[in-house]
Amino acid sequence: MQSQTRAAATMSVTAAASGFVVLLLTVTVVQCENGWDVSYTSTEICALRGSTVDITCTYTYPSTVNNLDNSVQETFWFIQESNGIYVDLRTDPEYSGRVENLCENNKCTLRINNLTESDSAVYKFRFTTNQPTGSLTGSAGVTLSVTDLHVQVSRSETDDYYYHPRYFEAELRCQSSCRLPDHLNFVWTVPEYSGRVENLCGNNKCTLRISNLTESDSAVYEFRFRASQPGGGYSSDTRVTLSVTDPQLQVHVRRSTANPYSTWIELTCHSRCQLPDHLSYVWYNNNKPVGRKKYFHLQHLEAEDSYHCAIEGHSFPSPTLDYSSDAPKVPTVSASPSGKSVIILNIIRVTLVVVLVPVLVWTLWSRMKKTLSLKSEANEAVEMMELDNCPEYENDAAAAQTEDTEEQEDLV
Repeated sequence: MQSQTRAAATMSVTAAASGFVVLLLTVTVVQCENGWDVSYTSTEICALRGSTVDITCTYTYPSTVNNLDNSVQETFWFIQESNGIYVDLRTDPEYSGRVENLCENNKCTLRINNLTESDSAVYKFRFTTNQPTGSLTGSAGVTLSVTDLHVQVSRSETDDYYYHPRYFEAELRCQSSCRLPDHLNFVWTVPEYSGRVENLCGNNKCTLRISNLTESDSAVYEFRFRASQPGGGYSSDTRVTLSVTDPQLQVHVRRSTANPYSTWIELTCHSRCQLPDHLSYVWYNNNKPVGRKKYFHLQHLEAEDSYHCAIEGHSFPSPTLDYSSDAPKVPTVSASPSGKSVIILNIIRVTLVVVLVPVLVWTLWSRMKKTLSLKSEANEAVEMMELDNCPEYENDAAAAQTEDTEEQEDLV
C-alpha cells in the first residue's frame, strides 16, 4: 500500500494510517466434511504496528454425532501446536492482556491489540464439542503480517517560471512491506508541529497559526500555492523569519538631571529582540501589578520597593530592581580629546622629540668633554711634580761623587 505527497523542503515527516481496526474481506476458505467446517474471512492480513487487528472465522458442526447430542464446549485460537497440544493464545504470556476471543452465533473473532512485528504468524481456529471425536481445526489458517510505514523521498529540480528559481521539489511516498487495506486513510504530519499548526485560508488570504511556540520553531517560513493546471504553482519571494526566544527582559533606569523642583525615575522594560507592538507589558511592585505600559515613571525609589516587568500572558519576567541595586553611584567624569586636539598633541610630541633629543645629546657630550678635560689637567699636574723632584736626587748624587773624587785626590 502506498500513499504519496509532495513537499517543498526536506523535513522530518511522519505518515500515519488513520483507523483503529484492520478488517479484510478477500477469499473465503471453506473446510467441510459431514457438516464440520471452518471458514476464514481472509487468508492474509496486513496490519500496522501498534494498531488493532480482527481475525474472523465462522464454523459449523452437526447437531448429533452417532445419534448423540453434539454441542460446542470450547473455542480458541493458536499459532503453536505439538504433540497434540494446542497453546491457546489467551494463555500465552506474549499476548497477555492483548487478545480477545469474541464468539457469537458460530462466528468467532480474534482481536489483537497493540500489534508488534513479532505478532506476524499464521493464526488458526479450533473448536471442540462434547463428543470424543467432536473437534476441528481450520487447517489453512490466516497469515498476519505486521508492518511499519516507511517514507521514500524522490527529489527533483525545476526552473519553471511559476516556481521559485532553482526550486527543489521532493515527492514523499509512504510505503509498507505488505499491502494494507484500501479503506485506510493516510495522514502526513511533521512531528515537531503535530497538533500545533493551522492553515486558515479564505478570500485569497491564508494565515499560518502556530501555537505553543518553542525555540526550535525559529525558521524562515514561505507560502506556496498550486493551481489545478500544469505549471500553476507559485512561491512568494517574500519570506517570514520567525525568531522564538526568551526575551530576556531587563529593567533600564533613566533619571532626571539634578533639579530640586523636579525629580523622576523612568523604568523601561527592555527585551533582547524587537517584540510586536501589540504585546502588553505589566509592571509589578512587590509582585503587585502597578502599570501596563512599556515605560513606568515614579518620583523616587523607596527602600521597600522591588520592581520588575513582564509580558502579559508569558512567564519570562525580568530580574528584580530594588533600592540597593539602584542606589546612586558616585559620578565619574571622563573626557576624550577631539580629532583636532589629537593631531595638535601629536605635533607637539614630535617637535619636543626633535628638539630635546639633540639638546640632550649635546648636554651629555659637553659634560663628558668637561670631565675628560679635568682628568687631563690633573694628570699633567702630577707629572710636573714628579719632574720637579727628580733633579734634586740627581744633583745630590753628583755632589756626593764630586766629594769622593776630591777625597781621593787628597789621599794621593
